[in-house]
Amino acid sequence: MKLYDGGRAPNPRRVQIFLKEKELELPTQQLDLNSLEHRTPEMVAKNPAQTVPFLELEDGTVIAETIAICRYVEELHPEPNLFGKSALERAQVEMWNRRAELGFLFKVAQSFRHLHPGAAVLEGEQIAAWGEKNKKLAVEYIAILDDQLAENEFLAGDFFSVADITCFVAAQFFKPARIVLPETGLEHFKRWFAEVSDRASVQL
Repeated sequence: MKLYDGGRAPNPRRVQIFLKEKELELPTQQLDLNSLEHRTPEMVAKNPAQTVPFLELEDGTVIAETIAICRYVEELHPEPNLFGKSALERAQVEMWNRRAELGFLFKVAQSFRHLHPGAAVLEGEQIAAWGEKNKKLAVEYIAILDDQLAENEFLAGDFFSVADITCFVAAQFFKPARIVLPETGLEHFKRWFAEVSDRASVQL
């Protein structure tokens, strides 16, 4: 299989971290997003959604979308487990990953895509008001994450999961998204971020 990667963009980073947690290396082709290499006819033929990353299997089957790629890898390499083992754990991971993805990462990404000059090549028309709104919403959403982390070491409980990867990548993307974490409060979220930042898998 071959992974088509997109460098330090949030979704490629999620798969990169996931693979490092599994201690796996895949043959990889880097696509330069600023040069729109993911939108060339050759790449669009493989992945019409024009997103990265995507995984091409030996028979030509393409698996796109970050969590779909991670689920496929998890089935092939179940340990260390990053999606939960019991029915309850899997449901909790799914719930918190969705919250981290849609409630948090999406808003951070929209802030970046509409406020950072370097994102204009990807976004086309940037709408500053939409970016500013999402900056505010992203920071507000951290309160939900902070409450969960007040009672749990990680987002889905006492084990590191793909939900933590999603949430961490979003938080790590604050600087290019022009988002500033409040200096006071959110101590549980800050504790979690500091601990995850020390994991070998997240080092650039």
